[in-house]
Amino acid sequence: MTTTKLLNKAADNIRILSASMVEKAKSGHPGGAMGGADFINVLFTEFLVYDPKNP
Repeated sequence: MTTTKLLNKAADNIRILSASMVEKAKSGHPGGAMGGADFINVLFTEFLVYDPKNP
């Protein structure tokens, strides 16, 4: 699987989980999280790198 396909799949999972959380809570609006899924995905995979050994 190419990197682009993997990133797209991860962003799709963010969208699905966002909608699922709003539905389960029976409250809220998933628009922001669904619209920003690609941005959130790239932010966490490329820039917000966390090393538990060196926080």
